[in-house]
Amino acid sequence: MAAVKWSWTLPRLDCNPYILPPGEVLVSFSGGRTSGYMLHQILQANDGLPATAKVVFCNTGREDHETLDFVQACSDRWNVQITWLEYRRIGGKVAFEEVSHNSASRNGEPFQALIDSKHGYLPNQQVRYCTEEMKVRTIKRYLVSLGWKSWVNTVGIRADEAHRLRDSKDKRWRNWYPLADAMATKQDVMAFWSAQPFDLQIVPGRGNCVGCFLKSEATLAAHWRDDPAHMQWWADQESAKGSTFHKSRSYAQLGDFVKRQSDWIFDDEAFLCQVDGGECSQ
Repeated sequence: MAAVKWSWTLPRLDCNPYILPPGEVLVSFSGGRTSGYMLHQILQANDGLPATAKVVFCNTGREDHETLDFVQACSDRWNVQITWLEYRRIGGKVAFEEVSHNSASRNGEPFQALIDSKHGYLPNQQVRYCTEEMKVRTIKRYLVSLGWKSWVNTVGIRADEAHRLRDSKDKRWRNWYPLADAMATKQDVMAFWSAQPFDLQIVPGRGNCVGCFLKSEATLAAHWRDDPAHMQWWADQESAKGSTFHKSRSYAQLGDFVKRQSDWIFDDEAFLCQVDGGECSQ
């Protein structure tokens, strides 16, 4: 299927923007509030999901435990099947495994297997092979295994994140951004969750891989303060491979700095770098 040029500049006034397009549809669920809101709106607009639609969550093993609980809660409370996938290396070849909330990796095992396969070359801002392999290609392998030839890839990017909208580079699928079509913003998402009987039990910034190198220095420093055991994994990877995830900082140095300072560094916005504050996304 050829890539389809897509524009978010005008809302779709002719129909509900959450109505599924024809054909086979993937709903990518990152495990965050925005993608959870998107899933809810799609379920409401379509009175559930047809057999031609799949909701998929990819676990890297570095997600916050509360993220895993949130994914399961969405599945249980909304009566929707969410397929959990993890990257695997089997017999030296790339593969995937379907897991569940109970069996999902919680100590970075998929991520570790991927890094080891790269012979010590860590992912970084320029080469984000972690997202590509553990999420994009893992989902692709799963859908191809089901016999899907082409599909629509539903991505949870809001209208206030328009700079992140992209056409698909893969001919197998085209991207669909219903939140942007609906002109939904972060304010809409947060208002929705404030009215729900359950929510993602983490503070902003801990979404996706907790220690993701795309997060700001300030966010990663806060992670070191609040959850040093989780962050130590990233420092251990750098130590073992003799390289770093980020060109201008190492996890061990940041962790040591946070340990030696008091909380005043978190009260001064000018002290820790705030840039590169995004989170991993599919």
